[in-house]
Amino acid sequence: MDGYTHTPYSYGIIMSHLHRDKSKLLARVKRLKGQIEGIERAVQADEDCAALLHLVASVRGAMQGFTAELIDEHLIHHVRDVTDERARQKGADELARALRTYLK
Repeated sequence: MDGYTHTPYSYGIIMSHLHRDKSKLLARVKRLKGQIEGIERAVQADEDCAALLHLVASVRGAMQGFTAELIDEHLIHHVRDVTDERARQKGADELARALRTYLK
């Protein structure tokens, strides 16, 4: 196995270190899903703009927190704690690509 998967969600990288925090990450994803569903319900109920803006702001904050956690994990396990220089460079390059996409 070459360490790569073929799913659109993983950018081709198996991040096995996330398995230990998988339940915590999944709980965050489920909260995000619930918040998005709350926005959908608010739109369907014709809630006012201010209420929708607050809901959107909460989703944005939650997503930023989730993203920050993933970035931290990647930095620790694919850059900081890597002794092989080629693997460290690969980890840094992967993070740079992801950040460029994220910051667009």
